[in-house]
Amino acid sequence: MMKSLLFTVLMLIVSVIQGQVLIHSHNDYEGSEPLFNALRYEAFTVEADVYLVNGKLAVAHDRKDIDTSRTLSSLYLDPLDSLFKLYKGRVSANKNYRPTLAIDIKSDGPAVLSEIARLVKTKPEVFDRRKNKNAIQIIVSGDRGPIEQWTKYPPFIMFDGRPLEHYNEKTLEKVLTISDSYGRYARNNQLDTAALIKMIKTAHDHNKLVRLWGAPDEPQTWILFRRLGVDIINTDKIAECRAFLADKSNQ
Repeated sequence: MMKSLLFTVLMLIVSVIQGQVLIHSHNDYEGSEPLFNALRYEAFTVEADVYLVNGKLAVAHDRKDIDTSRTLSSLYLDPLDSLFKLYKGRVSANKNYRPTLAIDIKSDGPAVLSEIARLVKTKPEVFDRRKNKNAIQIIVSGDRGPIEQWTKYPPFIMFDGRPLEHYNEKTLEKVLTISDSYGRYARNNQLDTAALIKMIKTAHDHNKLVRLWGAPDEPQTWILFRRLGVDIINTDKIAECRAFLADKSNQ
């Protein structure tokens, strides 16, 4: 019953925000203020890449860059917990802002998923929308483990899907977003808009939000994506992107 209710709530949220252009703080941890800069500009998704190292989830883009003092807990989970205490059950003073923590698993998917579940379940008021409607949603991308295993994970863990993957009805309920490489639609400096629009429509028909990675991170792309119906803009330029999207003359 609770799983069904949570899924219904998530689908209502998705249906409301489709049509808005949201921001994905790409490689958020590489900025000068991990998490906090993304929250300042109200990013919809905040991305952290993780490796499992000696029982801890280290945040880094490449294995060679791992610093075991920079963990998912120290950079994201614990600060979010503190913010929820400060704002009494919310992430910020804005009562309508409910971001998503996108955890990109670089390797060892099933082991990392188990560790994420272990860490997150200790903070239900922060990460479980069954307990708190304003909680942070966790979404997992990268090495997500076998698709047929997704339904065994707790409802507070959702997954980033792919357009070429096939899901049964129950597994589809665990998919919050559909992401794909921009390069799959752009060849020889030509964008296959028909194929991209078809993918976007299919995702929207299933109430899934769409994100593309690897696209040129510039205003022309942001405008194009807005017009085509891409829901989430992947950017390293979060302040510039937020200002651009807020300018009504760019719509």
